[in-house]
Amino acid sequence: MDLIKVNGKVDGKKLMQAIAVPVIGGTIVGLLTAKSSKDEFKRLEKPGFAPPQAAFPIAWTSLYTVMGVARYRAGQARREEGRAGSFTAYDIQLGLNFLWSFLFFKWRLRGTALVEMTVLLGAIILSMAELRREDKTAGVLMIPYVVWVAYALALNASIWEKNK
Repeated sequence: MDLIKVNGKVDGKKLMQAIAVPVIGGTIVGLLTAKSSKDEFKRLEKPGFAPPQAAFPIAWTSLYTVMGVARYRAGQARREEGRAGSFTAYDIQLGLNFLWSFLFFKWRLRGTALVEMTVLLGAIILSMAELRREDKTAGVLMIPYVVWVAYALALNASIWEKNK
């Protein structure tokens, strides 16, 4: 598949590592917040544009996978040029992403979660630009994530307003 090839090559180990970090991290966060998130989401007054609860694990697993592919592509492009190093904005946005579930569900700090998600959206946009500098396709792959988090931000704001 051309999407996972960088300069015609695929490093399966690096690809799996890049995908595993967000997917496994997101799974762990989901498991740690699952009980509170299921019960809490059912109890909350939600806007008409809220998706069914079952949509979230499907959306997040897909987004984490695509995010990992983007990270892989950018990393491989860097390696091809003989450079290495981390992607700071990517790492920050991933940490903020994991933190949000605890703020919103576990600790019920919906206003704080709203502020944090606003910062998260900015960090994702910076991450998208950071990855795009290395590989244009990597930047494009981050677009669904930006769109989903912008939607989630509107959802968070509405839920916070309805459940003060």
